Amino acid sequence: MDFKLTEDQELILKAVKEICQKELSPLADEVDKKGEFPWENIRKLARYDLCGIPISQEYGGLGQDFLTWALVGEEISHACTTTGAIFGANMLCIYPIYAFGNEDQKKKYLAPLVKGEIIGAFALTEPDAGSDAAGIKTTAVRQGDEYILNGTKLFITNAGEAQIYVIMAKTAPERGARGMSAFIVERGTSGFSFGKEEEKMAYSSLANRELIFADCRVPTENLLLKEGRGFRVAMETLDVGRIGMGIGAVGLARAAYEEAINYSKSRVQFGSPISTFQAIQFMLADMATQIEAARLLVLKAAYMKDQGNPFSHIAAMAKLYASEMAMMVVNKALQIHGGYGYTKEYKIERYFREAKLFEIVEGTSEIQRLVIANHVLK
Repeated sequence: MDFKLTEDQELILKAVKEICQKELSPLADEVDKKGEFPWENIRKLARYDLCGIPISQEYGGLGQDFLTWALVGEEISHACTTTGAIFGANMLCIYPIYAFGNEDQKKKYLAPLVKGEIIGAFALTEPDAGSDAAGIKTTAVRQGDEYILNGTKLFITNAGEAQIYVIMAKTAPERGARGMSAFIVERGTSGFSFGKEEEKMAYSSLANRELIFADCRVPTENLLLKEGRGFRVAMETLDVGRIGMGIGAVGLARAAYEEAINYSKSRVQFGSPISTFQAIQFMLADMATQIEAARLLVLKAAYMKDQGNPFSHIAAMAKLYASEMAMMVVNKALQIHGGYGYTKEYKIERYFREAKLFEIVEGTSEIQRLVIANHVLK
């Protein structure tokens, strides 16, 4: 892997760091406390053409690669984890349309999504189908030139705020995973409504709601790829999502690590800054090493994706290691802060609540281990 960034990547990353430092980071605590979807932050990303980084210019994107997307995602999550989560979830809607949509679907839906005029969401999880993705019960029955969708989706990021949804449903329930199909559904479609807003441990400003389909009529032209290929759409989309989750975890861990360094230099005990204590130095050394290792693993997954190589197992490794690393780093950062880290006065308290999510969404750590084990035992 060539670690040297191109001139375009260097310019994009430099600009993104400045944007994040000046426009996102100062508002991150406020975003967490207000409990309101941060549309202003999303408009900022749109203003700087950051919503469609790996999408070709033909459809309004920047025409860059997924490595660039990952590098940008790390900086956004480092500045504001909530905005980083929205940034990643939006790609889960954009990617399947870009990778599997026909030309009419791409022309209709991609441009407004990648320009940031609207945002999207991806819906697979259901009340009785989380880790068991093939166990979804939402159905899609064809009637003439429409599909009739019935079922419920749960824990859908961006739900309610998003205008476009990629929905997984069973067109042939008796066939299990092979009977799953993918559909593009617009907000406002008859029979499509939203359930409760989830009250979460963290990310109070991140939209997360139920999707309810009650005889929802979707045109046949909104079927992605073809009937029975939805599981492939879902799994490849999740692979991309795992890169996004991995790099989001790295960004959050970096933020916690930097807070820990600054605090350790200013906190004086026994007549010296605690940064001079070997116990603290060892914790910081472990944190720095594991952040760097996680970043390299996630960037390798993005690089392999760009090279057209199989990357599912590396994406699973990256997501697994980065998410568990983030929890470890934030835990150590809180420990360095001592009692102050447990108070809302310091950012570490928020980081601690936010870090846990990375071990759960886009496949739990246990699911990542299954994916990895299946690969190494193949």
